[in-house]
Amino acid sequence: MTQITYHASHEQHPPSALLRYAIAAEQSGFQAVHSSDHFHPWSERQGQSGFSFSWIAAAMQATTLPFSMVCAPGQRYHPAIVAQAVATLGEMFPGRYSVELGSGEALNECITGDIWPHKEERNARLLECAQVIRRLLEGEMVTHNGLVRVKEAKLYTLPAVIPPLMVAALSEKTAAWAGAWADGLITVDTGDEQLKKIADAFRDNGGAGKPVYLQMAFSYAATEKKAMDAAYDQWRTNFFAPEVLNDLNRPTQFDSISNYVRQEDIAEKMLITDSAEKCISVIQHYVDLGFDRIILHNVHRDQERFIRDFGDKVLPHIRLSQKGKL
Repeated sequence: MTQITYHASHEQHPPSALLRYAIAAEQSGFQAVHSSDHFHPWSERQGQSGFSFSWIAAAMQATTLPFSMVCAPGQRYHPAIVAQAVATLGEMFPGRYSVELGSGEALNECITGDIWPHKEERNARLLECAQVIRRLLEGEMVTHNGLVRVKEAKLYTLPAVIPPLMVAALSEKTAAWAGAWADGLITVDTGDEQLKKIADAFRDNGGAGKPVYLQMAFSYAATEKKAMDAAYDQWRTNFFAPEVLNDLNRPTQFDSISNYVRQEDIAEKMLITDSAEKCISVIQHYVDLGFDRIILHNVHRDQERFIRDFGDKVLPHIRLSQKGKL
C-alpha cells in the first residue's frame, strides 16, 4: 500500500515550524514524513536551511511516523559521521528511519572549499561512502583509502536493525547503476514516461522488490492565483536541467538564472491548483503507477491550510481507493 508522505522543506520553513507541521501531518492522516537536507536554500526568497539531522530526531520523538531524508556523504559530510548519525537514529527509533544517499549539489557541498568533482567521480565517491556506511553499521572497524579516507573507525552504538540505505536518482543511468547496492530509490516527478524508465532501470538492475519513492512538488492554495504566485516566488529556481542545478554554488546564482523563467513556464512543469479534486486525481494516478511512497511537497508557504485541507478532503479518498483494491 502506498504511503502518502509529508515533505518537510527546510529551505522554506524554520525548523520550529516544520516540527509543528510534522505533528499536524500525522494528526491529519499523512503516513510518513520526508526531510530535505541542505546547507543553503535554492533562493534568497526561500530564506531558511535548518540542520536536518538535528531536526529529524526531535520530529521523530514528537510523532510515531516513519521518516526518511536525503543525505549526500563524501564532501560536506564524512561517511563515518553519516553512519554514526544513521546508527543513532536507528537505535532510538527502530524501524522508523531510512536515508536516501545522493551525490550532492555544489550549492551545499562547496562550503568545504574543496574542488567540486564531475558527476562520474561524485557517483564513484557516493558508492565508496555507501559501502563505508554499511560496513560501519554492520559493526566493522573500517579503514578505507580512496576518494574518501577512513582510518580505524568503529561505531559503538549500533541499531538492532540497519536502516535502509536508499539512493536518490534523477536519471535512468544513475538508477540502473544503484540498483544492485541501494536498498531502495527516491526520484522526482519528471512525467510518466521518464518516471517509468527510471523505476524500470532500477528494478531491472538489482532493485526488483525494493521500495521506490516519488517526490512530487506542486503548489496548492486557496485560489489558483495564490498557488501560481507561490510557485513562481518559491520554486522557479528549480526548473533547470540537473547538470545546471548541480553545479551552481550560491542561492544568488539560482536567483539570477531564474529571472528568465515565466509563470507559464512553471505551469507546464508542475501542478498548480486550488482544487482538492485535482490533487486527488493526480495523486491517485501515481498510486496506480505503483510507488511505495508519494512524498507531497506543497511549495506554498501556508502549510497549515495544506495539511488541514488534505487531511479533510484528499487523504481519505486515497485511503479508501487503496482499501478497495486489497
